[in-house]
Order: sequence, then structure tokens, then C-alpha cells
Amino acid sequence: MKLLNLDNSVLMDVASLRRQGDDLVIKGQILGSMPITAKLTPEQARAAFKMLDFKTMLFIASMLLRKSPGKK
Repeated sequence: MKLLNLDNSVLMDVASLRRQGDDLVIKGQILGSMPITAKLTPEQARAAFKMLDFKTMLFIASMLLRKSPGKK
């Protein structure tokens, strides 16, 4: 999975998402060269969900069914 900048350049290439106890551990590379391991705690996940309104949650769910622009 790749996270992109607004200019469509790769910001982060995510190699894996794994559970470690109660946390989500994210491994990948930032800007194509710097390896990173980050964790998302349950408290931080709840904080992220609090930032979303209902319309944004529906949009995120609908993204799973959408094609990327320019892809066939």
C-alpha cells in the first residue's frame, strides 16, 4: 500500500500492518529510503475516529468499491 502526497509522489510505502498485543504496528519506508516502524494504540485509534464525521466515514467505506481514476 502506498500513501501519496498531493502531487502523487510516494510519501510512504507500507509493507505490513500487524497486530502486536493491543496495538497496530505499521512497517514501511518513508520517502523511498527511510525505514520506519510505527504503532497505533487503541487510544490514538479512538482519537482518529473522533475526527471523522458521518459523511467521511461513509466515504471511506465506499472507497473499497471505487476504482482509482485512470484505472480500468
